[in-house]
Amino acid sequence: MNHMTPFLSTCLTIGQILLVSAMALGMARLLRGPSAQDRILALDNVYISGMLLIQVLGLIYGTTAYFEAALLIAIFGFVSSMAMTKFLLRGEVIE
Repeated sequence: MNHMTPFLSTCLTIGQILLVSAMALGMARLLRGPSAQDRILALDNVYISGMLLIQVLGLIYGTTAYFEAALLIAIFGFVSSMAMTKFLLRGEVIE
């Protein structure tokens, strides 16, 4: 960790724990269901929590590479969510 106060270090550690917990709960909902809509929302929760976890790691290590990776996760997660939603509504992705 670089140039961080003990308070900031503690907050980032707590944030990591909470984000991993949110990902675990999202994975449980993703596996349990009960409907496809629930699974899509759970997948959104997992990729957003993962993206935020990577951003926290970028703050801890002080590099911008993590932020670029988080941006890619956000873009791919959004596109995949839209594709799955369109598939559920219309039965096809490409018209």
